Amino acid sequence: MRIIEVRELTIPISRYADSTIASGGLTTSLVAVITDVMRSGAPVVGYGFASVGRFGQGGLIRERFAPRLIAADTLSNEAGNELDPLRAWSVMMRGEKPGGHGERCVAVGTLDMAIWDAAAKIANRPLYQYVSARLSPALLSPALLSQYALPPRVSVYAGGGYRYPKDDLRRLADEIRHFTDLGFTRAKIKVGTDLDQDLARIDTAASRLAGASHLAVDAMNAYDLAGALRAARAFAPLGLAWFEDICDPLDFETQSRVAATYGHPIAAGEALFSRAEARLLDLHGGLRRTQDILLFDPTHCYGLTHYYEMVTDMIGRGWPRTAFWPHGGHLFGLHVVAALRLGGAELNPSAFAPFQVMPPSLTIADGMIDLPQAPGIGFELQDDTRRAFRQLLD
Repeated sequence: MRIIEVRELTIPISRYADSTIASGGLTTSLVAVITDVMRSGAPVVGYGFASVGRFGQGGLIRERFAPRLIAADTLSNEAGNELDPLRAWSVMMRGEKPGGHGERCVAVGTLDMAIWDAAAKIANRPLYQYVSARLSPALLSPALLSQYALPPRVSVYAGGGYRYPKDDLRRLADEIRHFTDLGFTRAKIKVGTDLDQDLARIDTAASRLAGASHLAVDAMNAYDLAGALRAARAFAPLGLAWFEDICDPLDFETQSRVAATYGHPIAAGEALFSRAEARLLDLHGGLRRTQDILLFDPTHCYGLTHYYEMVTDMIGRGWPRTAFWPHGGHLFGLHVVAALRLGGAELNPSAFAPFQVMPPSLTIADGMIDLPQAPGIGFELQDDTRRAFRQLLD
């Protein structure tokens, strides 16, 4: 089996539809991986995109990684009956030097997502079932495989809570109410600009949930040491679900200082992209394996193929699988969480169109969501997402 063509399109992606909330020019890459496998008279196509937060990767995809895939004689497994994402990943990374993760990890991860989508479609299985069959036997012992059966639903929380330029608290209250109307019981909002305003935002959001323990806060790496310690002291009595991305991702000293004084969960790892960086976080970030949260984004970590290696390694270092709540907030994350039996997934019900809306066949209730049953990831099940990817084939 071969990949005969790769198409990429960079599109703008905004935090909210409200134009007054700046997106910083954020973009993402859509990709279509066209295989030589035919179904119903048409080639099987896998779709992927560059998640959210790291900008489009068109140059690296078109000039560096897609040509390697297309040039490969075969990307089949040893039996020759399936497209092999692990072999494809090795082809993309051939000749790449260790380190220097930069943005190439996102380009590889975008293609890796599409290849897994195509492979699951060829196997005629939903991605989470296909990934579980391929990867779980290496991650779980036979006894644990039965203990950690594939879940019918996964835990989710609603990400969002960006600061509104006008009437912030009223609009935040409306947003949290929208989340609960959809069936969410947990949410995450942004902090890190003004501590008094942050505390007012936390009170506003928590009052519309079942309390502060159902609310996480994300500082988006805003704090220096003094600001981080001041915020930690203010947040400690509240009992938040977690305090996320406190400081620069590599400022392990500041994070360790906060962890030493802040008794509630800390979440970190969204802006770390490799197994080596995850190990540094574990060694030097002060995180506590019994309570803290790991946010690595499967797409940004060279794709599910490498993310799986990170999860395996961190579990071997003593982390429970429930500690993993992947960043991203879209349909792909549901499959990853279910396949690897992780803690739960982020969704972004109001942000990052066209990826913010789940397929209508999936229901959210009591903070849990159904899993797609169509072959592959299921991007085609939601109208806006399907139209976005169809641009690549028109």
